[in-house]
Amino acid sequence: MSSTALVTNDATALGMLAAILGFVFYTSGSRHPFWVKFYRFIPALLLCYFLPSLLNTFGVIDSEASKLYFVASRYLLPACLVLLILSVDLKAILGLGPKAVIMFLTGTLGIVIGGPIALLLMSVFDPSLLGGHGPDAVWRGMTTLAGSWIGGGANQAAMKEIYGVGGNIFSVMVTVDVIVANIWMAVLLFMASKAKEIDARTGADTSAIETLKAKVEQYHAENARIPSLRDLMLIVAVGFGVTGMAHLAADFLGPYFEANYPWTEDYSLTSKFFWLVVIVTSIGLAMSFSPMRHLEAAGASKVASAFLYILVATIGLHMDVTKIADTPVYFLVGISWMLVHAGLMLLVAKLIRAPLFYMAVGSQANVGGAASAPVVAAAFHPALAPVGVLLAVFGYALGTYMAWLCGQLLQFVAA
Repeated sequence: MSSTALVTNDATALGMLAAILGFVFYTSGSRHPFWVKFYRFIPALLLCYFLPSLLNTFGVIDSEASKLYFVASRYLLPACLVLLILSVDLKAILGLGPKAVIMFLTGTLGIVIGGPIALLLMSVFDPSLLGGHGPDAVWRGMTTLAGSWIGGGANQAAMKEIYGVGGNIFSVMVTVDVIVANIWMAVLLFMASKAKEIDARTGADTSAIETLKAKVEQYHAENARIPSLRDLMLIVAVGFGVTGMAHLAADFLGPYFEANYPWTEDYSLTSKFFWLVVIVTSIGLAMSFSPMRHLEAAGASKVASAFLYILVATIGLHMDVTKIADTPVYFLVGISWMLVHAGLMLLVAKLIRAPLFYMAVGSQANVGGAASAPVVAAAFHPALAPVGVLLAVFGYALGTYMAWLCGQLLQFVAA
């Protein structure tokens, strides 16, 4: 089927996204009173995400036909993770304490119980949501949403097979997944821009986070230098070199486990993307104990951030808010579900005085996975991006188990 979009060439689409990013960064650094006031209310990162969505919404670019997100998530994201992690202070991250893990697990619990609660709530307005024993029963489709929102694509596919989800309801839930998750990510990015005010209001203890950021800033102040071409080529070599090695290993490991140990699908071990993220994270952590970590002084994290913003733009390119009108009741289910998740996280964060960072990254590590958790973490500070990666990998491991449990609860509620 031919696309009706105005732009079908990915090179042109990439140029448009680059122009949007350039416009946002140029205006966000402007001292003109209009732009100063504008960016006081609208975070630049949120705009980098929202403006590309308009290209998809109004048919300028067809996100389904475009391969830009695939390229960004498979090539730029792994390189970005390596470059962000190689300078990480692992001891300082571990020193953040247990609150980050508590908030992540709270987010997981919010997804598990949020689905059944949302289904019960919306069935008051539309009783047809309950019942149904065929493959296109609503509760079956919701299990795939749980898999995606706790783990990722591999866990979503696992739920589709485990619960025998029909193609029609699955396609609807994929659309709900994309729209609702992206709206929630936009909310988190906006909250990140107000983190200091929110943490001050809730009385959260941000000392560990501030210590980590201070150590990174001190390192930059003492070691930063103007990068030479040699520095930049080394940064590119490390980022894409490790990405290439990780792809080579993932292309072997995923099919190997699928062919010889099919039961490991429950652990996402048959997913190439899972192995890709795990391998680049592991190599990046190993490099953080080597002289390679000094590439940070030449701007490794700045190169990584450039990759990250391109990824943000391609994620935004997949959002089409007009799709909500097609099946509004399912989107109301998804939004209700996300509100339960968010409400529980905010409640627990207040009870344990957890900083907004833990809440936001713990949530996105569940809902968005490794492709977007570092984006939200980096919105607070580039040094914090590895926290999002580590929690997202944790989510892959829990995803199938917790989504299966959510499916059992959904089936009980719908019966």
